[in-house]
Amino acid sequence: MCNLYRLTPGPAEIARLFGTPLPESLNTPGEIYPGYPGLVVAGGMLRAMTWGFPLVQRSKRTGQPLKPKPVNNARADKLASAFWRSSFEARRCLVPMSAFAEAEGPKGHMTRTWLSLPDRPVFACAGVWRDSAEWGPVYSLVMTDAAETTAEVHDRVPVILSTEDEARWIAGAPAEALDLCRPWAGDITIERTSESWVRSH
Repeated sequence: MCNLYRLTPGPAEIARLFGTPLPESLNTPGEIYPGYPGLVVAGGMLRAMTWGFPLVQRSKRTGQPLKPKPVNNARADKLASAFWRSSFEARRCLVPMSAFAEAEGPKGHMTRTWLSLPDRPVFACAGVWRDSAEWGPVYSLVMTDAAETTAEVHDRVPVILSTEDEARWIAGAPAEALDLCRPWAGDITIERTSESWVRSH
């Protein structure tokens, strides 16, 4: 599952690539983690939203509310569940990224492996979004089974969209959008690094 991705170009370049207006005072970090802001294309606009739908938790000991947990990945086979259904049916978005990371290696010594598209410096992944009382607008990536080329890294990856399918994901009927939740058939670049997976952010 994806818990880290990066977006190298700034908001102005992303707005140009996706044909959206550029809002004022829009800024996000180059590396995006769950619970932090990222850029999404929703409703024809480039917007900053928090990555992860808030999941309300309660203390098992006291029953008191705890800090919500960001649910940053939505499995494609769970989109019809109550937690995701309304967002999938009515609020789909594009999540621009330059690469996404997976953790590899032994526990306590995991390193970052970056996956990207060799011919697209920025590509769009399928996402869903909604407004929340806790963090305002939030989004989640939609995940699907890994293609054969990436299964050695992780068994699930974000749904990568071709440029031709971006409009279908946003505006198509739910059944049409669900049909796009399939492994990426094109080439994927896998870059294994010595970067520690755990890093302060």
